[in-house]
Amino acid sequence: MARLTAIGCGPGDPDLITIKAKKAIDAARTILCPASREDRPSIALSIARPLIDPARGQRVVKLVFPMTRDPAVLEETWDRNAEEMAREVEAAGSAVYLTVGDPYLYSTWMYLHARLARDHPEIEIDVVPGIVSAFMFASRAGMSLAEGAEKLTIVPSCYDLTQVRELARSSDTMVFLKDGQYFGQVIELLREAGYAPDSPLAIGQDLGTERERVTKTTLGEVDADTSQMRYFSILMVRRARNG
Repeated sequence: MARLTAIGCGPGDPDLITIKAKKAIDAARTILCPASREDRPSIALSIARPLIDPARGQRVVKLVFPMTRDPAVLEETWDRNAEEMAREVEAAGSAVYLTVGDPYLYSTWMYLHARLARDHPEIEIDVVPGIVSAFMFASRAGMSLAEGAEKLTIVPSCYDLTQVRELARSSDTMVFLKDGQYFGQVIELLREAGYAPDSPLAIGQDLGTERERVTKTTLGEVDADTSQMRYFSILMVRRARNG
């Protein structure tokens, strides 16, 4: 039976890839990875690259997932890539699919898995979890994600800012992933939602890479320059004890 293993490569540091993931990569004949465009590198592949032995001669196949919110384009993309994955896995006998972070948190894998399970039950599927950016960032910033009965909210990119305001009112800790261009607006919404000026806040960029940048401050002290960052940024805020 052909076997496909989805691997969470973590947020950027190859040393955080698990031993089980490394074993699966070593055993695979084909390595599948996502990219936003054909001429763009795969971030997941770049994370795992130090663990890939060129002497093994593994085939590397890049699957393109355009950055769009168009439902029709997304459906066509997931259908096309799921079929290409199935062909590659069946031809190779064993393959891995690399993802940034964890396969089941805001990942392309979830949509591919649903189609493969439905249309290709002959393929045996395994999943190796990865460290998500929120966990790595908490350790970098030295901030607790949640304590006791506190509520933690993780918000993806493409924020619905109205929804963010409502979530903030009932959350003790909030983590905002990826799209740093919205951080300035998010900070204002947090203030409106009642987070006190002394609420601990941290912003990170390109975690686990040579370009990593981490700034720890408070909601009252964060400035416009700090809050405006690029894609693959992360913001974490904890409600002050009296906030």
